[in-house]
Amino acid sequence: MEILNNKIKLFITDIDGVWTDGGMYYDQHGNELKKFNTYDSAGVLFLQLLKIPVAIITGENSDIVRIRAEKLKIKFIYQGVTDKLELANKICSEIGIRLCEVAFIGDDLNDIKLLESVGLSAAPANAPKYVKDVVNWNLKTNGGDGAFRAFVEKYLAENNLFNQVMQLYHNK
Repeated sequence: MEILNNKIKLFITDIDGVWTDGGMYYDQHGNELKKFNTYDSAGVLFLQLLKIPVAIITGENSDIVRIRAEKLKIKFIYQGVTDKLELANKICSEIGIRLCEVAFIGDDLNDIKLLESVGLSAAPANAPKYVKDVVNWNLKTNGGDGAFRAFVEKYLAENNLFNQVMQLYHNK
């Protein structure tokens, strides 16, 4: 699979196991809780500065994810998705890009088809081996510890875009 370097026009991310540690926490009333790492928000900011949209595609359905996405001004959020590849193809069609211009980070079984189909793929350090075996980049950062940001920063570094992003950040 060829990595298209700075031709990426959309970053897609899973949530559970990427932005979180994959754990599901419940209080005594059955309310679900998730712990997000604020480091990931910088990854979103960096992409926004470059005008590269971020999409969340997750199999779970949670108000918590919607609230986090809204706080970060992520416009594309899709929850309760069973076929991530089909949805990604639909998003690409709607915004006029090809799947090879998409970067995706995922960590589990339901991510594999999309990981194998995009132009650039990554998995957190704590993803299962069979997921790591199909991605372009195996990150050193665990899910829930800033894996999305690590993916974005590696992309920026590999494409000599990091200094540009820092300049944009300081000039805004």
